[in-house]
Amino acid sequence: MFSRFVALGDSSTEGLDDPDGRGGYRGWADRLAEHAARAYPGLTYANLAVRGKSAAEIRTSQLAAAVAMRPDLATVVAGMNDLLRRNWSAARVAGEVGEMVHALTAIGATVVMFTIPDVSGRMRLGRTMSLRTAELDVELRKIAVIEKAVLLDLASFELAHDPRMWAVDRLHGNPAGHAWIANQVARLLQIPDVTEAGLEAPIEPLPARPARPKRDVVVEDLAWIAKFVAPWAWRRLRGRTLGDGRTAKRPHLTPVL
Repeated sequence: MFSRFVALGDSSTEGLDDPDGRGGYRGWADRLAEHAARAYPGLTYANLAVRGKSAAEIRTSQLAAAVAMRPDLATVVAGMNDLLRRNWSAARVAGEVGEMVHALTAIGATVVMFTIPDVSGRMRLGRTMSLRTAELDVELRKIAVIEKAVLLDLASFELAHDPRMWAVDRLHGNPAGHAWIANQVARLLQIPDVTEAGLEAPIEPLPARPARPKRDVVVEDLAWIAKFVAPWAWRRLRGRTLGDGRTAKRPHLTPVL
């Protein structure tokens, strides 16, 4: 049974791209909180995640507040925003995650952490991205064992690589993707009465599609680069992120239902 749930992380935990119908985002963490609140009436929930944050930034800006809330359930998902940074080090990034997980388990919280699926295929970012993701996931799995954390090994699921899970930016989950993730975490936590399918459920094969002309693929990729990659690169050149000036959408423990 859980009574206080705190989520730490970046844009995935904040909920991009799962609109809540009110101008904000819902996401897997909110959906997980709803599952838990139905099973455990009175559950309170805080979501400290802010988009664009590196693992180190998440630790320095969110961990102290999370520990002060004394959660009995916490999620720590970080590292995606580190993968393309110049000072890349899988050990360093995992160390930041490990410090957060350790601090939360030390106060008695059940901590959930994720591995990161390889995005290079749908983004066509090449071998470097694949290698970095694989390196980080190896370290994250070690931390889960050492800290006795609950691990959603997202990278190991076939469905996590299915394009039907992902939004048009090719990075964030779409509503279906966020729902699948929330359902799977709820199952891992053995939250009662979760009837929705998790990531292990059989999936319908993708419908057969005729081969697309190479020109169409190139045009689509160029449009994606112009809309999503170029703005990201421009922000990076100026030392900025999407999270600059933003605060957590749910900074305090409040009832879910």
